[in-house]
Order: sequence, then C-alpha cells, then structure tokens
Amino acid sequence: MLDTLSLNHGEIKLPTFFPDGTYGVVRSVDGDDLLGAHIPGLVMNGFHLLSKPGVSVLKKFKGIHAFSNWDRPILTDSGGFQVFSLIRQNPKFGEIRKNELIFRPDGGNEKLILTPEKSIQFQFACGSDIMMCLDYCTSPEDSYEVSAFSVDVTIDWAARCKKEYEKQLAARKISNDKRPLLFAIIQGGIYHDLRKRCSDALAQMGFDGFGFGGWPVASDGSLIEDILAYTASLMPDDKIKYAMGLGKPDGIIKCVKMGYNLFDCVIPTREARHNRLYVFGDEADKENASVQDSFAYSHYYIMDEKHIREDFPVSKDCDCMTCRKYSRAYLYHLYKVGDSLAYRLATIHNLRFYTMLMEKIREDSMI
Repeated sequence: MLDTLSLNHGEIKLPTFFPDGTYGVVRSVDGDDLLGAHIPGLVMNGFHLLSKPGVSVLKKFKGIHAFSNWDRPILTDSGGFQVFSLIRQNPKFGEIRKNELIFRPDGGNEKLILTPEKSIQFQFACGSDIMMCLDYCTSPEDSYEVSAFSVDVTIDWAARCKKEYEKQLAARKISNDKRPLLFAIIQGGIYHDLRKRCSDALAQMGFDGFGFGGWPVASDGSLIEDILAYTASLMPDDKIKYAMGLGKPDGIIKCVKMGYNLFDCVIPTREARHNRLYVFGDEADKENASVQDSFAYSHYYIMDEKHIREDFPVSKDCDCMTCRKYSRAYLYHLYKVGDSLAYRLATIHNLRFYTMLMEKIREDSMI
C-alpha cells in the first residue's frame, strides 16, 4: 500500500484529506490559515473555474496556484458530478448525450458543451497536480440499465481523456517526471459485475489512480459499505484509491480500512459556517460520541447558551490558531453578533480536526 504521494507541488503523506475549494478558495480562510491547519492539498473544480475566473485569467497567471497563492498540491475535478446533479434536479439545466454534456448554467438559452477533451484541456490550464477524467455519474437508485449505460460512457470518455492528456503532454513538452497525474473514475452503481467491468477496462488504459464513482451513501445517509469495499478491492494497491466526496470521520475510518487513501468533502467547512465544531476524546459528548476502535469524537454547537462564559478553547487538545488564541465564549460572541471572523476561526479549527484525524489514522497500526 502507498504511504506517500509525490506531486509537482509537494509530497503528501497517505492517507490524506483535501478540503474543497471549488472556485479556487476554501470559504472563509486564506492560504496561511490552511497551512496553519496543516492542510496538505486542495480540491478545486475545473469546470467551475472555466467560467469563473475563466481560462484567459488562469493563463495570465500560468495556473490556479499563482492565481490563488497556494503552492501546495491541487486536485481538479472535471465538473461532471455537479453538472449531472443539476440536470437530474431539473432537465432545464441541460442534457446528457453519449458524446458530451450540454449544460445551461441559468436554465436559459446560454449553453456550455462539456466533453472529455475540453475537461482535460481546462484542467491543464489550471495547472493541476491531479486531474480527473470526465465520467457519467449515477445514483444508487439508478436501474441496472442506466448504470450499464453509464459504465459504457465512462469507459469511452476515460479513453478520450487519456488520449487528450497525452496530446497535451506532448504539445506542452512536459517530461514524465513533471507531468500531472490522471485519475479515472469507476462507475457501476450498486452492481458488482458493472463495477468490475468498468474497473477492468480502466485498468488496461493505465491511470495513476482511481476514484469511487457515484454516490457513496444511500438515501438514508448510511455508507454503501459493500460496494465501497468491493470497488476498493478492484483498484490496484500500487495506485491511489480515492473516495470522492466522502468526508464524515466515521466514514473515513471505515474506508481507510477498505484501502482508500484519499478523501475530500465540504463537511468541515460547511459545518463551521453552521456553528458546529468537532472535538476528540475526553472532550467528546459520551452519549453522542461516535467511536471507532481507539477513536472517539463528537461535535457541539457553539451557539448553545452554556458556552457564553466558557473561558477555555474549543478544544484543549487542539493546536490550531483558534484554540491557541480564543475562548469558546469569544467565538460564541462572534457568532452572536454575526461577525465573519466567527466563520474563519471555526473553519480553521474544523480543518485542523480533520488533519489531526488523518495523523491519528496514519499512526494507528490497527488501521
């Protein structure tokens, strides 16, 4: 199993967690805050960056690293997941074709055409360390027929992505030791035979890593553990195994045991904006704590009135800037008066909780 990943903008210890900075920013914090929270890398969305700020701006800055002043690794998603989600919610946002995606951002006449080739081209414009192939994303509720069609399309699009990727490497004269990595995504819904067919076809093409495609959770919010574990078993052990969009601490711990070593999610930043803070161990609420082997964690709402006069930090065991400098009472006050500093301080803490979680996982010999 891999324990490190070497990328153009640094070496990453595995397993690891990347927060989401969809439009080139992790909401409420800057690069120094991220480094202070020990964040190793970020996930950004190439398709969204194509529209804002746009390719011309990214070319001016020679990529998203300089534009965002972040010199650590960046993984760019193709944008397919977001487009599929919007079209599923309302057909006015576009249509899915075998060769391309037609996307209407405002549901009106303006349209954007997303193809495997365009996906790779704008990810190169971003200067990504890791690029994702465009895929046909499905839901666990989709029928066998829909899932089979998505596998056919995903395999075809992955081949087109790989061809365009190699074309871009040659045109840009990028040597093998400086090239970005290219990951493919395994689709197949909840069907073992489809997952295997997709995995076998993608493995023959030769990718640097593989992502779990589709929703990793059922409609009731529970992990689809059987399919997650089976899909991980299909991925080569000498390649990155990426549990895309999976970010609850319990889920991360379970998926590391399955073999996954790369995770991303909006949970730590989104929860911070909703005054929900994570803590470990003795500070966890034992009645509500989530326990997995030697790990125990919980969360609390900083806006509960019991925190009004608490003169100690969010977590006595945390070394983040928020916990070193500020009390729970002050953070409560910031939320109460609606000051944006509350979101920044809470986000810093939750991100550090996640990096501490990954440190604990790497140190635990039982995982």
